[in-house]
Amino acid sequence: MLRRLLPALLPALLAAAAPAPRPNVLFIAADDLRTDLGAYGHPEARTPHLDALARRGVRFTRAYCQQAVCNPSRASVLTGRRPDTLRVWDLRRHFRETLPEVVTLPQHFRNHGYTAVGLGKLFHNESGAKPPFPFSDPPSWSEPPRFADGPHWADWVWPAEVTAPRAKGAAVQCLDVPDEAYLDGRIAAAAVARLRELAGRSEPFFLGVGFWKPHLPFNAPRRYWDLYDRARLAPPSSVAAPADAPALAGHPGTELRGYAGVPKEGPLSPALVAELRHGYLACVSFLDAQVGRVLAELEHLGLADRTIVVFWSDHGFHLGEHALWGKTSNYELDTRVPLLIAAPGVARPGGVTSGLAELLDLYPTLAELSGLPAPVGTEGRSLVPQLRDPAAPGARFAASQHPRPAYGQAAQMGRALRDDRHRYVEWRELATGALAARELYDHAVDPAETRNLAAEPALAPVVATFAAELAARAAPAP
Repeated sequence: MLRRLLPALLPALLAAAAPAPRPNVLFIAADDLRTDLGAYGHPEARTPHLDALARRGVRFTRAYCQQAVCNPSRASVLTGRRPDTLRVWDLRRHFRETLPEVVTLPQHFRNHGYTAVGLGKLFHNESGAKPPFPFSDPPSWSEPPRFADGPHWADWVWPAEVTAPRAKGAAVQCLDVPDEAYLDGRIAAAAVARLRELAGRSEPFFLGVGFWKPHLPFNAPRRYWDLYDRARLAPPSSVAAPADAPALAGHPGTELRGYAGVPKEGPLSPALVAELRHGYLACVSFLDAQVGRVLAELEHLGLADRTIVVFWSDHGFHLGEHALWGKTSNYELDTRVPLLIAAPGVARPGGVTSGLAELLDLYPTLAELSGLPAPVGTEGRSLVPQLRDPAAPGARFAASQHPRPAYGQAAQMGRALRDDRHRYVEWRELATGALAARELYDHAVDPAETRNLAAEPALAPVVATFAAELAARAAPAP
C-alpha cells in the first residue's frame, strides 16, 4: 500500500523538506533625514507612505548613526564596522583603503546567490573626491550601480539659458515641475522598472534604493511645498547653544553657508530660517512620495509578503536648533535617525521599540532574517529579537563620534555614548589623547539638550561610568 502511495506523496514530502525560499530585500536609504515623520510624532510632517510602512513593521524610536556625516556613516552601515575600525572619519577616504577585502552588506548577499542592485546614493557620493576606489564600490553589486555619484547641488532645474559650467545655486528651489525633474523622482522610476525585471527572476534580490533628499539644496516640486503653510510652521526650539557646552560641540554650518543667498557668517534672518525649514519639510514629503511609488510597485507585483523592507537615514540634521545648521555634531538631532523594518513573518506589524539600536546593526540583522551565514568581523548586533518582541531590550549604549574641525584635518575627536537616559560626549586631543571637554545631557528632564551637566558634582558617578566605557573601547587615533 505504502509503495503504491509513495510516488504520489513524494512531491509533497520533498516540498515540505525543502528550505523556504529566501526573502528579497528592499533596502531604502534617505540622506540627512532626522525623525521628522508623522510616524515619529512630528506634528507637521506629511509622510503618509512612510507612516504606512511603520504600521507594517517595527519602528525603532532610538536608533543612532555612528557618525553624523555621509561617508563615515554609510561606510559603517554597509560594512558593519565602526568609523574607528574603518579609519574613515571624513568625506574623502574609502573604507577599502583600510580593509580592501572587506565584504559589504550587498556583497554578502551577492555572494550567497542574490542579485544585488544599487540605485541612488547608498555609499557616499563621490562629489569631486578621487580615492583609489570608486565610492559606489562596484564589488558590492551584481551590475554597475546607477545614480550613485555627483554633487548634491547639481540636482537642480536650470533655466535653458544657463550653460556650463554651472555652480552651486541657492539653498532652495520651488518650481512647478514633475517629480522626475529632480534626481529622486528618476531614482524612484528606475526602482519601479527594476522591480518589474527582478520579479521575473528565480533568484532573490537585494535592491538598494538610495534617495538623495532631504539633503541640501531644499528643492522639491511646488506641490510638496504647497502641503505646508509657512506661517504656521513652528520655529526652531532651543536656538542657543546648550548652556555650559564647550565650543568644540558646535560648528560654523559650512555646508549651508556655501549656498547662494546664505550669509557666510552670523545669524540667519527670520525669513530665511522659515524658508529653509519649509523647504526641508517639502523635501521630506517629496522623499516620502518617491518611497511610496516603490512600495506600491512592490505590492502590485505581489512581492510584499516575501520582501524585507528597511528604511533608514544616514544621520539627522539641525535646522537652527542649538544655533546649528546641518549635521556634523554629536547632539541627539544629528545622531538619532528614523529606522523602519518590515520583515514579513518576523516583525510585529505596528511594533514600536524604544530599545537602543545602531545603524551598523542592520548588516547582521538582514543576514539573520534572510537565513544567510552570519557576517564575519561585523561589530553590530542583530535586531531580530526586537523585531519579534518590541519590548525586548536593546543595546546598553549607542555610540557616535565626530572630529573637529568637522571638515578637514582633524585635531580633536568627540566620542558620544547614549544610554536609556543620558548622552555623554568626551572630547580629546588627537595628538596627545588629552581630555579637552566633557558633555552630559539628561534626557529625562532635558530632551532638547539645553544644558551640559558634566560638571555637576551629583552626577560624577554617571560621568565616571560613561568615561570607563569609552576607555574600554580604546579607539585608535587618526
